[in-house]
Amino acid sequence: MIDAWNLHFENCADVELICADFNAIDCDTIVSPANSFGFMDGGIDYAISDRLGWDLQDRLQEMIHALPEGELLVGKALLLETGDASIPFLISAPTMRVPTNFNISTSINAYLAMKATLIVARSNPAGQRVAIPGFCTGTGGMNREIAAGQMFAAYQEIVLGQKMRFPEYGDAQRYQWRLNTESLIWTH
Repeated sequence: MIDAWNLHFENCADVELICADFNAIDCDTIVSPANSFGFMDGGIDYAISDRLGWDLQDRLQEMIHALPEGELLVGKALLLETGDASIPFLISAPTMRVPTNFNISTSINAYLAMKATLIVARSNPAGQRVAIPGFCTGTGGMNREIAAGQMFAAYQEIVLGQKMRFPEYGDAQRYQWRLNTESLIWTH
């Protein structure tokens, strides 16, 4: 993942690429790439719950349940206080509705989760160092280079302010395809 991120983020002074257990990373915010229903009992989420406490999952699920949708849609994120002195914040940014490896690798879910993460992170002035994992690359099985490219595209839009503008529908469709060249635009 680090090699894939390096291809995109190498000249970004505000981004530090680290290959380490999140417990060894100096951050005040950790990002959970969970799912739309806040289950944090697998993969990196298991490690987060184990480190920060299993009540975090319960509180996240209560917040999600209170949303009008009753679920945290891919492309949205929530900020929670953890109660932990070292890592006081958690951003939940689902990369999939339910844990699955079907159809995630051909999605733009890493892009959507990264955009949501960055929007929420910017709204939290107390969180200055955010640890973000490789979205969609675990259970979702997305190609690391594609995930890194999607994450960088979101970074360009949210952090660098390079918002997309599509004069025509075809422009939006081409951009979508560039985000994941393994996806299908049409199925017929």
